[in-house]
Order: sequence, then structure tokens, then C-alpha cells
Amino acid sequence: MSSTLVYESQRKEYGRALIELGASNKDMVVLDADLSVSTRTGEFGKKYPDRFFNCGVAEANMITVAAGLALSGRLVFASTFAVFATGLTYNQIRQSIAYPRANVKIVASHAGLSVGPDGATHQMLEDVGLMRGLPNMTVVVPADARETYEATYAIASFSGPAYMRFSRADVPSLADRNAHFSLGRASVLEEGRDVTIVACGQLVHAALEARKLLASQGIDASVVNMSTIKPLDVDTLLKEASRTGAVVTAEEHSVLNGLGDAVCGALSSAYPVPVIKVGTNDTFGESGEAMELLLKYGLSAEGIRSAAVRAVEMRR
Repeated sequence: MSSTLVYESQRKEYGRALIELGASNKDMVVLDADLSVSTRTGEFGKKYPDRFFNCGVAEANMITVAAGLALSGRLVFASTFAVFATGLTYNQIRQSIAYPRANVKIVASHAGLSVGPDGATHQMLEDVGLMRGLPNMTVVVPADARETYEATYAIASFSGPAYMRFSRADVPSLADRNAHFSLGRASVLEEGRDVTIVACGQLVHAALEARKLLASQGIDASVVNMSTIKPLDVDTLLKEASRTGAVVTAEEHSVLNGLGDAVCGALSSAYPVPVIKVGTNDTFGESGEAMELLLKYGLSAEGIRSAAVRAVEMRR
């Protein structure tokens, strides 16, 4: 790891973007389910108390309130932890937000294994799959703090449902190499000839580290930041797959229904190549420190490197 590597809070940048958006859009409101300190929506509440609503420990109610406000002409952001934002509220999201195309942005913190000591009950690993399966829903998993800030602006800019998730822990900054966020567009951070690593969230940094490890083995890897899971940037994906002939996906999420399955679905019908998915393998997490858990479950540079070697061997 570089000594200049900077870790930044995605939650903090989300909160900053909300305050700025609230200044320019008087019809914007923010809801939370009694976790505003953790999600950083509380800063919006201090600035605009008449447009902030703490719905208490009643997440399903928060979603229906959000839908009602949106259908009355408001731009609504609703936040809580990922496990509550999608798991407790799926039916309300489906019926009251996705179906009528309500202008609600569900933004969830504390996603994935890096929730850490809170354990399996709070380490949501299925939320991307739940949300990308819903018609009309846009799904975003930003790679770092700056991209979280930009993505908040991006999902506010269109009318319709969106889901965005990010980590509890501070994550490495990619500001020196990642392109500015554009909804529905992937960023090719490194170009290679042997294998393409398609990653999202904090595993984008792990993919860049894996590229260095692969280079020492004579394998030249591309690294793609696929921060929009839906709509998927199929054009960039096909271009990369046709150039390298092998793909690895990496996500802090189950391999069963997240980024990996989205990539496999797109490639299988258009340009079949070997794909190996790095993520949690049909399992719950456990209590532990964030980085220790990521390493244990293979969500690391070494885990991605190993998968890339296998993908290259399959291609050959």
C-alpha cells in the first residue's frame, strides 16, 4: 500500500451533498429512521429542520411517508442502514416507490461485511440484488467518498426511484485516478490485455492493488469501476471482454445476485467469456474487525488476484 493512501468517509460526503442540494432545492426533504448521526443526515436536519423528518425505528413507515411526499411533488432522500433500508421495507419499496416511479432516493450506509463488529444481522449482503430486481429502480455503489458526493448529486438530478449503498468504514480515496461519476457509465481506471477486473464499492481499490500483484506474474489486467449496477454500462463491458477475453467481478456483496450476476447476464447473451465472481459465497458474515473480515472472506487484492489467474487459465 502506498504511504500516501488517504481514507475518507463516504457517509460524510453524502451528508455534505445533502446540505448543498437542500440549499438549491426548496422542495427537497430528508427522512431517517432514528440513525441520523450514523447516516450523516442529521447535518441536513440541523440546517433545514423544517424539511427533515425522523421517522423513528419504523423503517416501513418511513418508506411509505417518503412515497407520499414524493407523489406530492417533493424530492425525497430516505436513509438508514442497508439491512433496514431494503430488508425490512422491500414490499413498501416495491409497491409504493418502484411501481409508481416515485421520486425517492433510498440511500443506505453500513452495507457489506465492513460493518464489522455488528455481525451477520447487520452486514447486508443481498441488498443490491433486491433493488436491481425491481423495475424502474436505479442502483449505485460508489467506490469512494468523492464518488459518493457526486453520485448523490446525480441521483437527485432525475425523477424516479434510486438506491445507493456505501460502507460504514472509511475507504481509500481514488481521487487521483477515478473519472468524475457519470450515472450509467463505467470508468476504465487501467487498461490491460489479459483479464478485466470489474469492481464496485471499496473493492475498486482492492482491484487496483490486485493489478499490481498480477503484473509481477506477467498478467496485464484492466480495472473497471462499475459504480452504476443498474443501468449497467454494457457497452464498456463488452468492449473490455472482447479485448481481454476473461473477466473477474469484485463486490462487497453476495455473488448470487449482485454485480457479478449482472455482468454474467450481460455477457452470456452478447459475448460469452470466462467470468469468476469475487464476493461472499452464499453465506452470512460474522462479527469482527472490518479489514479482517474482508480478508477472511476473500474480498481483498489477493482474492481478486487468485480469481484473475484462474480466469486467464480458463480463457487459455
